[in-house]
Amino acid sequence: MAFAQAAAGGAPESSPMWSFVVPMLFMVVIFYFLLIRPQQKKAKEHKALLDNLKSGDRIITSGGIIGTIINIDDQMVNVEIADKVRIQMGRPYIAGFAPKKGGS
Repeated sequence: MAFAQAAAGGAPESSPMWSFVVPMLFMVVIFYFLLIRPQQKKAKEHKALLDNLKSGDRIITSGGIIGTIINIDDQMVNVEIADKVRIQMGRPYIAGFAPKKGGS
């Protein structure tokens, strides 16, 4: 009798595969547009900035130091941060261009 009752209930129905795949694909698309794509765009802009650097440009480093480029190589940059005070730093640590002296 117990065996007959268990057989009558049958196996539970399994949900279709698409009900799992569609939400996962939706999450991948969201992550791409919210995280991956903006990060790739920012990396491309930073590479273009580093490729266009030249002596005499005023820059700001990722540490917040503002200075003028004196000499530039493939990997290293010599930056004058005050009168006769020069530092050498890696090119990737340049965050962007700094505002001109005395200007706003």
